[in-house]
Amino acid sequence: MFEANTVYVGNCIDVMETFPDSSIDLVFADPPYRMDRGTGVIQRPEGGTFEGIADDWDKFDTLQHYMDFTRSWIMAVKRLMKPISSLWVIGDYHCIHTIGHILMEQGWFILNDVFWVKPNPVPQMRGVRFCNSVETIIWAVPDRKHKYTFNYHLMKELNGGKQMRADWHGISICIGKERLRDENGNKKHSTQKPMKLIERIIQSTTNEGDIVLDPFFGSGTTGAVAKKLNRQWIGIERLEHYADIAIERISNV
Repeated sequence: MFEANTVYVGNCIDVMETFPDSSIDLVFADPPYRMDRGTGVIQRPEGGTFEGIADDWDKFDTLQHYMDFTRSWIMAVKRLMKPISSLWVIGDYHCIHTIGHILMEQGWFILNDVFWVKPNPVPQMRGVRFCNSVETIIWAVPDRKHKYTFNYHLMKELNGGKQMRADWHGISICIGKERLRDENGNKKHSTQKPMKLIERIIQSTTNEGDIVLDPFFGSGTTGAVAKKLNRQWIGIERLEHYADIAIERISNV
């Protein structure tokens, strides 16, 4: 059994194995992207450098290693889902096609691929490709036989009375006061997601009191938003120092 509104420290697959079947209302997953940045330092075309993602938790020896890991955590998640539950997984071109393939392989029903269109994306530093200004969020349910939670009319209301589309504009990457930084001004987490993005996901596919699970908890954005929206939450984080950051952050909500 699990305790709601708690951060569990450990490997997400091992921790989820201790949770009961059909116990979760929503899973939001922001897994490693396998960005393969090497040292993480990228040269800007106009000079200077930009630090990419070089964290150890994002490194996998081979594509097969990453696929095996992805299959394992998605399978662990599926056991926890209620028939009305939803899974949301965010990624970019490094990983989202692999994740989508594995979801279909395991029999999930994909409802939408939602495109988070960033108004302030990080520029393409080497100047050799288009600027990557979009991240994809897959919305899926365990199967297509059951009615799932979707607050359609609320989404329409929040969109000025018009049906909400799957291209989400106007949600910036974390900047300013929302970006968590240490005493030296360094980012506390390299891939912190904006609260407004998670808020829309939770509002659209849960109701008050529902349990939201984030198996890659990071800086705790999902827990902070869930608490704000009167949902229960569970976070799983492999690294204890990130878990400490998340706990402190959520306590201040």
